[in-house]
Amino acid sequence: MRLAWPGCASAHCLCLVVTLSLILLGSSSASRQQADSVTKRPAHLKMDQALLLINNELPHETFIIYWRSDQCYQCLYQTLAISDQWMERSSGVAVVDTRHPVTLQINTTSGKTELCRIHYRFREFGNYSLWVKTNHSTTQNVTCEIIINQNPGYSNLPIVIAFFIYLAIFIGLFLGSYFLRLNTVQNWLCKRINPVETDRLINSELGSPNRTDLRSQDAHGATWNSAPQRLRSLDTFRGLSLIIMVFVNYGGGGYWFFKHQSWNGLTIADLVFPWFVFIMGTSIHLSLNSMLRKGNSRWKLFWKVLWRSVQLFLIGLFVINENYCRGPLSWSDIRIMGVLQRLSLTYLVVSVLELLFTKLLPDPVPQNRTCFFLQDVVPFWPQWLMILVLETCWLCLTFLLPVPGCPTGYLGPGGIGDFGKYPNCTGGAAGSIDRLVLGEDHVYQHPSSNVVYNTTVPYDPEGILGTINSVVMAFLGLQAGKILVFYKNQHKQVLVRFFTWSVFLGVISAILTKCSTNEGFIPVNKNLWSMSYVTTLSCFAFFLLMLIYFLVDVKRVWMGGPFFYSGMNSILVYVGHEVFENYFPFKWKMEDNQSHAQHLTQNLVATSIWVLISYILYRKRIFWKI
Repeated sequence: MRLAWPGCASAHCLCLVVTLSLILLGSSSASRQQADSVTKRPAHLKMDQALLLINNELPHETFIIYWRSDQCYQCLYQTLAISDQWMERSSGVAVVDTRHPVTLQINTTSGKTELCRIHYRFREFGNYSLWVKTNHSTTQNVTCEIIINQNPGYSNLPIVIAFFIYLAIFIGLFLGSYFLRLNTVQNWLCKRINPVETDRLINSELGSPNRTDLRSQDAHGATWNSAPQRLRSLDTFRGLSLIIMVFVNYGGGGYWFFKHQSWNGLTIADLVFPWFVFIMGTSIHLSLNSMLRKGNSRWKLFWKVLWRSVQLFLIGLFVINENYCRGPLSWSDIRIMGVLQRLSLTYLVVSVLELLFTKLLPDPVPQNRTCFFLQDVVPFWPQWLMILVLETCWLCLTFLLPVPGCPTGYLGPGGIGDFGKYPNCTGGAAGSIDRLVLGEDHVYQHPSSNVVYNTTVPYDPEGILGTINSVVMAFLGLQAGKILVFYKNQHKQVLVRFFTWSVFLGVISAILTKCSTNEGFIPVNKNLWSMSYVTTLSCFAFFLLMLIYFLVDVKRVWMGGPFFYSGMNSILVYVGHEVFENYFPFKWKMEDNQSHAQHLTQNLVATSIWVLISYILYRKRIFWKI
């Protein structure tokens, strides 16, 4: 007999409530630990900044200090301070960036002679001194030295505390579920507790079944085994991507590595959207394959796909052009493209390809040993041909389309990049197409490239040209769905195929990028959705899906919580977190707006609330489907 703790709605609800409480306690302790540094910190310093006192010890000599971030590839040096503002043998103050190491170059006031150069990694809210002086003991006349005046505490401490809190909760939940499944523990509970209502199962993630559902434990186990229509690993993967996306959209605690990369390269924030596109492609194949097997006509399914795409696009327009309580929205500067808009177009194209060319395979699928490694690819060669045509179009438009005032095939950020030669060429052909087709006023006005590269041209990371590679990304996810159908109930073959695809795409990425951030043929770039970005993120996606599939659907050592619940209501969670972003309890006024601890607490609480909401909706069997 299986029973549940009386009076407890769910162990998972309790877990989430405890999570929120512990996060607040942990983050508040981190806040107190940072209090000392906050009180000593100059009021004008912000996150990712440090104070630099500049001391001029040169007799009868003034200079200019230039700086350049290591993150800024082939960038012009920017002016940090000019010693003309103070007399020689005196000091001045400047604010320096702490996100990445920087190079300081000290030149004479005329700018023609370099006095010295120093490479250094400043720490957030630190207090440093730069001494520029004459050194008569060496052949070098001028030397530069940085001295630490005040080095604050570890700025990443809040995120470390939060990590261990979540880890402890997940371990506790896992161990609790394990022990509650033991017969000895259940027998002891039966003796200690007189169950009046045992309508809930402790170890069930399928909701609250009634008494008729509990008549046979074997029947419940058979249901999970015999009806793998909805793989938990897919919803878990989708939910994992979505929850990270919500967290980084809310601010990620103000940490730079939870924000999008300025141009080439990857941060944590750059991973999640492609994974969401990937798993959408997987779901497309499983869903359409199931409906075609039930006898639905392809024409009828096409209209359903088209209507869903239109709905997604319109919801996307509503989400990214929010003026809910701020007066009327001007149609002259409405942004057209966005995350949901790209999802809608990608969904439409991939679904149409599937409806046009897919073939219903017999069940079970006969194994052809003569072409074993390609037997889940060759039957779908028309789809692959269309994908190759689309990718060829992307390559031709990217590298052959003439862009006024810019070199053909330009992939740079513009601004101060490329030594300032092409300041208005952000994104090359991709940016030019968006500005030409959509208009500059309807393109994203604050791209991440202006953070480091000081770009001034509007650029949309969800633009038209990048949507082609978004389709390719979804199609690779579609291939994952084909593997799951083709090798149904053959777990070893599924895992081998996922791993093979991951290695194959990883090799392509290594060739395209030359295993470097900026020096490859096609760098990894989220703003452009470059080919190497697609292959790299697809490599990660296949590998991560392989791990989740192994843990959730093969070994069943993990039920997918808490990500599974959000994955079941992904559209609602995404739209909801965007619409209610600035409302309590998702946001409140902080005592110190430059505290990572307070930002992290707010963002984690907001994200956890959406996990809790998705869990409650799951238990209530409420799902927003379009």
